[in-house]
Amino acid sequence: MDERTRRTDDELAPDLRRTAPKPDVKSRTYSKVRIGVGLIVAIGLVLGAYQIARWVRAPQPSTGRFPQGVLQSVGAATVALNNVPVLVNALGTVTPLATVTVQTQINGQLTQVGFTEGQTVQKGDFLAQIDPRPYEILKAQYEGQLAHDQGLLSQAQMDLKRYQTLAQQNSIARQQADDQVFIVQQYEGSVKLDQAQVDTQTLNIAYCHIVSPVTGRVGLRLVDPGNYVQTTATSGIAVVTQLQPITVIFSIPEDDLPEIMPQLNAGTQLQVTAFDRANVKQLAIGNVSAVDNQIDTTTGTVKVRAQFDNSDYALFPNQFVNAQLLVKTLQNAVTVPTAAIQRGSPGSTAGGSLGNYVYVINADSTVSVRQITVGPTTGNMTAVNSGLSAGERVVVDGADRLRDGLRVNVTMVDGKPVAATGAPPTSGGQTPNPGRSQNRRSNGSQ
Repeated sequence: MDERTRRTDDELAPDLRRTAPKPDVKSRTYSKVRIGVGLIVAIGLVLGAYQIARWVRAPQPSTGRFPQGVLQSVGAATVALNNVPVLVNALGTVTPLATVTVQTQINGQLTQVGFTEGQTVQKGDFLAQIDPRPYEILKAQYEGQLAHDQGLLSQAQMDLKRYQTLAQQNSIARQQADDQVFIVQQYEGSVKLDQAQVDTQTLNIAYCHIVSPVTGRVGLRLVDPGNYVQTTATSGIAVVTQLQPITVIFSIPEDDLPEIMPQLNAGTQLQVTAFDRANVKQLAIGNVSAVDNQIDTTTGTVKVRAQFDNSDYALFPNQFVNAQLLVKTLQNAVTVPTAAIQRGSPGSTAGGSLGNYVYVINADSTVSVRQITVGPTTGNMTAVNSGLSAGERVVVDGADRLRDGLRVNVTMVDGKPVAATGAPPTSGGQTPNPGRSQNRRSNGSQ
């Protein structure tokens, strides 16, 4: 065999070695891992089944709302006598008593603006000036015409006196004297016409000097000096808004009119308080000034206007506010915190009727369901028309866990913490529970 053949065999030898089968060590390792994982899963399933079986066999704890031997901790409040205001709340809009768009009453060039944007002006203050020269020239022309016609009138009146004297002496015809009377009347009419034209130009010259018609704040300037303004323009020169006093217009339900109108007709001042949009900050206090003359049939409400001094400019035109109308004040009314009042059905032990009720705390630390009728609400207090008396205590916190006759532990009274209270301990150190004997009879295991 030659040298080239041996080299070729040597080159093929590694390939043969690579293709030769080897022991499958990796496969055996994977098999062991799978077996181990399977054993772990099986052990977990067995343990889980065992725990489930124990849980099913074990007695379940009571899931009721009132576990035995545990006093329900509640917060209480004392029923008191207070003055309760009857309020009507509504959303209102701040409306100025006067909003005037200052417009020119003559045509001409605007030569001067006498105000600063946002300035507070008084009635009669100078605002703008229009070139008066064309109207001054016309006034002089009409004054000349007036003087001419006045001279003719004087001459005609003198001739009338002469003619009347001559007519009495039969020196002239009576017709000539009568005609002179009508000539005098014609000249008198010409003089009046000339005087009216002079007065018209005097008025136009006065219109060239524009002043504020009301006391208020001037808005942004709408026309700059140098522009030719006309009476047909709709934008005007500026807008003056009266801010003191100012009003708020709001709507109230028609059902409140029987209590409001008799007081207004008797001259009683009904107070209105304006709050900001969030109904948090008090802005101003005023009085009702007027009530609209008809009810809006689409909403069943009527508009009311309240007037405010607005001395601090807290109210701004077109601002949305919350208006609070004080209709009357209930004197020495029985009041409870609104949180104490429950609505709906208090449970089968107190009847299934729907309504308002409270949990009253008795002297033996048990609670009783008491049906009540409520009145107006102010803040976090509500007036009670019937069902409660001053001095009683009602539950304000924890009422959702109570039932009629349940014994409670009062931890808070009128927002102040108190010492833990409850019934005296019995033998064995357990606190008696009203439902204990019944549970013993029903379970048969205690």
